[in-house]
Amino acid sequence: MSSESFTIAVNHVTRVEGHGSIRINVKDGAVDDVKLCIVEAHRFFESFTRGMSPAEIPWIVGRICGICCVGHQLAATKAVEDAQGLVPSAQTILLRELLNLSQFLQSHTLHVYFLAVPDFLGVQSVLPLARSHPDVVRRALRLKKLANDFTAVFGGRTLHPMSNTLLGWRRLPSKDAIADIRARLVAALPDLEATVAIAKSLPMPPYERETEYVSLKHPDRYALYDGEIYSSDLGATVPVRDYLSVTNEYTVAHSTTKWSKWHRDAYATGALARVNNNFAQLRPAAQEVARELGLEPRSINPYANNLAQVVEIVHCAHESLALIDEVLDRDLVVEDLSFTPRAGRGFGATEVPRGILFHDYTFDEDARCVAANAVIPTSQNVANIEADMRAFAPAMVKELSREALTLHMEMLLRAYDPCISCSVHMLDVTFVE
Repeated sequence: MSSESFTIAVNHVTRVEGHGSIRINVKDGAVDDVKLCIVEAHRFFESFTRGMSPAEIPWIVGRICGICCVGHQLAATKAVEDAQGLVPSAQTILLRELLNLSQFLQSHTLHVYFLAVPDFLGVQSVLPLARSHPDVVRRALRLKKLANDFTAVFGGRTLHPMSNTLLGWRRLPSKDAIADIRARLVAALPDLEATVAIAKSLPMPPYERETEYVSLKHPDRYALYDGEIYSSDLGATVPVRDYLSVTNEYTVAHSTTKWSKWHRDAYATGALARVNNNFAQLRPAAQEVARELGLEPRSINPYANNLAQVVEIVHCAHESLALIDEVLDRDLVVEDLSFTPRAGRGFGATEVPRGILFHDYTFDEDARCVAANAVIPTSQNVANIEADMRAFAPAMVKELSREALTLHMEMLLRAYDPCISCSVHMLDVTFVE
């Protein structure tokens, strides 16, 4: 293909949430242009919050996503509590951390087994694997069912949970149900070992690029629920309330989602960023898995985000067991959830499977929402995905067939596990009477 001119156009990449397209122009054997086009329509979720009371917002904006609904609800809850001057109890934070862990187990299991693995095995979807590798698919379904039930126990239901609210829990989980989840997590440890074995067997494309990695960071634990914003370039943290100085959102002509940059033209967030930035705080079993998979910091191969998700599956399982033991060792008490609404602005951040998520709400004197902003991990990742594509495509054109090049570009996009439709939001919302 040394002197060929052609265009590779992948319209509506499959096995991702939402609609994205890839276009690569090759002229006289050299890559002339690469574009990752996000073609989703704007969804205006921030504008839905206009006039809402504080307690309503987390349940509504959780509907931004059917996969990261827990994370959106938690980030919004933290932002609203910040605006209202509310401080949740240790019990509430513990239950929220467990609810958040259940979401990671749900999403990572879904992505690794059903969306990523088919790429490495040369099949179009998980359906052929159900015939060729039925035990693997059964294992995936077992783990997914466990994670779904985990969410339902702590959140009240699997999708868009409603138990969590401002200052606490509307309905506390049953200790018997919690103990059952614990027993099932212990029984699932062999399935996790088998998942690691599959991950170890996957042939990672050998493409690397120096990248700025951004995640939450906490002084005491692997930061998934709480922390400050950390950059691998900065080597220090920034308060969550300064998130706009981090995301620096801007627009490009070929994308309906905002793009982000910080110290470079792009940065990456997600499982690989978290493992790179917080390796020392992973559970020991997860650290061992990371080393086994070649992820001892720092990995700069974006395809390895799939492997980092496996590391986090192991971490989340062991972290869940430890936190469940804390819950079972204490009396869960019904808490007073009443408060007097007020004016104010608040900020919340949490990690979701795809990366760091920000929510920001302002309330007027009547404690009604007048401004909102949500910055989604995928919108933060889009510029970095395209930068990876631009960096890797010239070598791939020389080394691979058109079909293989196309597959590798799709694999790269899927490795980031994008939630494209979630990312298409407005940066600023101004309400005019």
